[in-house]
Parts: sequence; C-alpha cells; structure tokens
Amino acid sequence: MDLLPWFALKEIPGVGNLLFKRLIKAFHTPQKVFEADMESLSRVDGISRRLAGVICTHAASDQARRHLDRACRAGVTILPLTHTDYPRLLAEIHDPPPLLQVIGTMDPGSATVAIVGSRKATSYGLKNAARLATELAHSGLTIISGLARGIDTAAHKGALTGQGHTVAVLGCGLGTVYPPENRGLAAAIARTGALISEFYYDTPPEAHHFPMRNRIISGLSLGTVVVEASLKSGSLITARCAADQNREVFAVPGHIEASQSAGTHRLIREGAKLVATATDIMEEFTAHIYSPAKSLPNPCDLSPFHHSKRTVSPEASKIPLDHEEISVLKVLDLYPSHIDDILPTVPMGAGRLSAVLLNLELKGMVVRSPGKLFSLKEEKL
Repeated sequence: MDLLPWFALKEIPGVGNLLFKRLIKAFHTPQKVFEADMESLSRVDGISRRLAGVICTHAASDQARRHLDRACRAGVTILPLTHTDYPRLLAEIHDPPPLLQVIGTMDPGSATVAIVGSRKATSYGLKNAARLATELAHSGLTIISGLARGIDTAAHKGALTGQGHTVAVLGCGLGTVYPPENRGLAAAIARTGALISEFYYDTPPEAHHFPMRNRIISGLSLGTVVVEASLKSGSLITARCAADQNREVFAVPGHIEASQSAGTHRLIREGAKLVATATDIMEEFTAHIYSPAKSLPNPCDLSPFHHSKRTVSPEASKIPLDHEEISVLKVLDLYPSHIDDILPTVPMGAGRLSAVLLNLELKGMVVRSPGKLFSLKEEKL
C-alpha cells in the first residue's frame, strides 16, 4: 500500500479526522480522493467547494515525505484506517485517527479494557490498578492505558505481571517516551504488546495532545476503568469519551474524604458501575463478547470426546455456542493444554483463538490455569 497519499491528505488544513473518515468512506482510498473532481468532493458532507478545490490541487509536501520516511526508518508499523489490522473498535468511533503508528504487536482479536486514573495516585489506587490489571490480563484481556505516571504505570506493570498484553497510547510521537522515567516500561510493553500514537514520530509531548490521546484509549476498549480521579482529572475526559462512544464505564470507589477519589465517586453517582474485583468487569463484558441470540449447537457436534474423562457440565451444554467455540471445545479435555499446542489444531489465528477461549471461560466452560494453559471445566456430580 502506498502510504504517502495518506500522509498528504492528513496534512491538508481543514481535513480533520472526521472529514478524513467521510472521504475514505466515499472514495475508499486517499489516492482516489485526490483523483476526484470538485463536484464529487463537494457532495461529501462537510466538504465546501473551497476545501474541495484545495484537495484537487494538493500534492504531498516534502514534510509529509519526511514524516513517512522517519517512521519507516525507525521500524514503525503504520496502520491506515482501512488496514485489516486497524483496531475494529477504534475504527467505529466518531473521529478515529486516519493513521496509527505502532511499535510492537497489536492483537486485533483480543478483548480490551482501559485502566486509567490519577498521576498523583495514592498507594491504595496504585495497588488496586495493578491488581485489576494483573487479574484481567491473566484472564486474557489486553490492558489499554496511557503510560502516564501513577495509575497508568501501575496498570501497565500489572498487565505485564499477569503475563498478558498491554497497549500504551502516547500523547506524543513514538520517538519520545513521556514521562522519561518510563523508558524501560515502554520497552517491556513493546516486547509483548504495543506502543501506539496518532502523532508523527518526532512530535513532542504537548498539553493539548493528551485529551486527544484519551479518546483513543477509550476507543480501543470495550470499557474504561477509572481507578482514582480528582474532579479535574484528565481521566474523567477518558470516561466521558467512553460514554460518548457507547462503551462501558467503571469506577473504583475510594475513601470518601480523599480528593483523588472525588471524580470516581461522581462517576458512580452518574451511573458508572462500581468495581471491586476483576469479576465485576468480566461480568459486564460477557454481553459484548458473545450474543445470547446465537442458535444452540447440535449435541452431536460436541461429540465424540476422545478422552473418557472429557465432559462438559449439563448447565454448560445449554449455553449458545458458535462454530469456532465448538471447534475449540472438541480439542480440549480435562488435562490442561498450552495455547501454543491448541493453535495448530483449530482453524483460526492466535488472536482469534485467545478471544474464543476467553468467551468459553466467561461462559463457564473452560478453565484457565497459570502459564496460558486451558482445560475443560469438569462436570459437577
């Protein structure tokens, strides 16, 4: 894919993220946008004749070429909005970034949850952010946060402790780690997860970048957990973005006299779900991850099980399953199997397999053990 037209369209004054998305919806690629005539461009909602004229006469600047070349030389993966690996949830928001710059690996099939909060966190907040992230990551969810001091840092570290994936969304280009003391953490995140940014590689951290960054954190996620937040916290912006994006909002309660918890208490009063454990979050996601309307499987499709002790509980057999879930159940038994051993036996990629196993775990049919081991849940006699 020729990425230069993406950079060229992005640099046109007046073409923000929303208009960029509309133009791609209408013309499919930036190259076809530049090839369109003024009449066709003007039919796109929000494109004036003046802006259509600018687009028709625009050519990629030397600066656009430098931005593209700098990212490529740094080994950055660039995901345009139409790329198959562009996060589906993020693409659904009102104004998704036309381009994501990525260091590391994003798993497009993984269920995701954001954990955010105060930079000036208490020990209570840090402990709970790390605990929730560890438990959720251990259950197969990818933890999204912003690499900031305080709660964000604790969430990323907790996910790594849970041997899971975590994604850090930066408020600057990927050529800069902010805050600088998190360089080591950023490197660890990139080894198993990803660092991402919508900003050009050499863009420094600036105050107005962080509210923009927050909509990406929530946009990547099924829900956002706010652990600690004052009434003026940027984390409340992330929570508002999540609500606007029709995503779940969770809040961890704190001490009634602690200013760091005043914002989270307000979220709870306004309808955010109170969170004490990872289970509180997982329960809410069950409805998002599978549809209860799916048809019941044919009992014959679940047999024969090749191991004499291989069995699913009667309660579990009544749960709706799709063909992918059935194919995974067929290769599991009561003895734990590593996910790498399951992968060659099912018709799906690693990311999708992780998501299917999570679905089955939420449905109470599969048990996850430490070290990415999975087994059938034993029937209760």
